[in-house]
Amino acid sequence: MNDDPVDLDEHRGMAAQKATETRRQRLHDFHADQTALRQRQEELEKLLLAAPAETWPEAAAKAQYLIRIFAGTPEAQDPRRKALIDHALDDLNRLCERAKEDP
Repeated sequence: MNDDPVDLDEHRGMAAQKATETRRQRLHDFHADQTALRQRQEELEKLLLAAPAETWPEAAAKAQYLIRIFAGTPEAQDPRRKALIDHALDDLNRLCERAKEDP
C-alpha cells in the first residue's frame, strides 16, 4: 500500500488542467476581494464612529449604511421588510436632497 498522495492534475488533459487552475485563481481572487472589502468596511465604520453627525445628511448616511447592512441579512428578505427598507432609503435620500436645497 502506498501512502503518497496522487497528483490528480497529472492525470488530466491540458484543457482540464487549465480549467482547474482558472477556478483556483478565481477562488483566490475572490478571497482576496473579500478580505479587502472587510478592511474597507472596518475603515468606514471607524470613520462613522469617530465623531457624531453634524448635519442631517451625515446622520442619514450613517442610517443608510446600517439599513443596507440589515438588507443583506436573511431577516430582511421578507417582502414587507424589503419594501420598508426601500421606502426608508428613498425617504432618507429625498430628505437629504431637500436639506441640500434649503440650507
